[in-house]
Amino acid sequence: MERPILVLPRSLNSIAEFLGAPPPIEDTLITGLSHASNEIMPGNLFIALPGSKTHGAIFGLDAKNRGAKAILTDSVGAHIASGLPTLIVENPRRIAGILSAWFYREPMREMFCVGITGTNGKTTTTTLLHQIWKSAGHEAGLIGTVETRIGAEVIKSTRTTPESTDIQSLISVMHERHIHRLAMEVSSHALVLERIRGSHFSVVAFSNLSQDHLDFHESMEDYFQAKASLFTFEYSDVAVINIDDPYGARLANDCEIQVIRISRSNVSADWHYVSVLPQEHGFDVAIRGEGGVLVEGALPLHGEFNLDNALMAVVLAYQSGVDPIEISTLLPTLTGARGRLEAVSVGQQFAAYIDYAHSPDSVERVLNTCKAMTSGRVIAVLGCGGDRDKSKRPVMGRALLNGSHIAVFTSDNPRSEDPTEILKDMTDELSIDEPSQVITDRKKAIEYAVSLAEPGDLVIVLGKGHERGQEIAGEVLPFDDRLILASSIEARP
Repeated sequence: MERPILVLPRSLNSIAEFLGAPPPIEDTLITGLSHASNEIMPGNLFIALPGSKTHGAIFGLDAKNRGAKAILTDSVGAHIASGLPTLIVENPRRIAGILSAWFYREPMREMFCVGITGTNGKTTTTTLLHQIWKSAGHEAGLIGTVETRIGAEVIKSTRTTPESTDIQSLISVMHERHIHRLAMEVSSHALVLERIRGSHFSVVAFSNLSQDHLDFHESMEDYFQAKASLFTFEYSDVAVINIDDPYGARLANDCEIQVIRISRSNVSADWHYVSVLPQEHGFDVAIRGEGGVLVEGALPLHGEFNLDNALMAVVLAYQSGVDPIEISTLLPTLTGARGRLEAVSVGQQFAAYIDYAHSPDSVERVLNTCKAMTSGRVIAVLGCGGDRDKSKRPVMGRALLNGSHIAVFTSDNPRSEDPTEILKDMTDELSIDEPSQVITDRKKAIEYAVSLAEPGDLVIVLGKGHERGQEIAGEVLPFDDRLILASSIEARP
């Protein structure tokens, strides 16, 4: 994890005073913060968080050996011996982000930061916004599912939204490298687990909400409330909300901060399309905004869902100060995000794509787009992840069967579950006729789909998108849908 090099140390006593915690017996200078013992650097404060299976304090000795000067934890963690000065607070997870923002001198307040949440579209929207900024000559950062970008530096992401200590450290690095704009994905997990406490965005944005993550959230209402918690004065003063989505319309009406409403077709919204003309390259569009602002040009993205993503990116770019004429000029250069309806071409006579769609709504949307993109058949490959929301499996199975001409059911990341049981959950209520198939081995499933393709058809492999591994029984094995799809095409007789 990148760390700032210009940050001024703070004394342990000043940290205790900020937290309202009893001061340690002896003072020392703290050079940085980390919740991960294996990322501790000399002089750091180790923030030991309680976890779902183990308490972070059990790694206190490892943190000490790596140079930690003190530990911040709760009363449970304090009873786990580490031999380091210990600051005790009631809820270290809640305070970690607030402490981190204070420790790094509130770097977000010095930048134009956008936080985007929603079930689908976060990665594409942040990517499009980042592309607009970069093409307009602005140094920009990005934190999201696929990667973290600090100017030209690219770091592979391990989760959509990092832990709070990492968020503030990364943004501090961006600030000291004179990066003044940041696009960041904010997951519902991060909101519930309080990873973004201490963060304050120039603008927060809501794309949509559909069934997902119900292994983590108790209900759709609980899921919505998690998302809605971002739209408060704690995190921002301005919101951009897609009111075409029913949850978005509800949020816009109930939101306590200023709302900028966007819509694909509702002319009463602050920003909306006045013209959308489908073309071979994607769309020719015209967008009307606040005060009569007009943005128009060729948008080289397919799928109506990408109209929503592009509209959101355009509005956020405008809010950050990019001239609408410049945005119009840049529209034709946008390419979208890696693993999102990404073409795989090795000279074959049929279209081939990979996509990250892994919720019922996103699968349905992508397959509808695929049907509109080809005059031939849509041959689709999909699985469901193990140790995740089981209730969406039959819904995703139906979406695959109904949305394609040939459906190939296979494994995704089975994790600790038996992949055949996951497939049973997907297909039990379905009538699957040849040439549709259930093929547990994902590589063989992709090869089968490719073997059926004829000129003019479209093969789409769904669910994993940008991922480079497949998690099976606790082990992550190398697996890249893009490479497997390309090699399968090349191996065709």
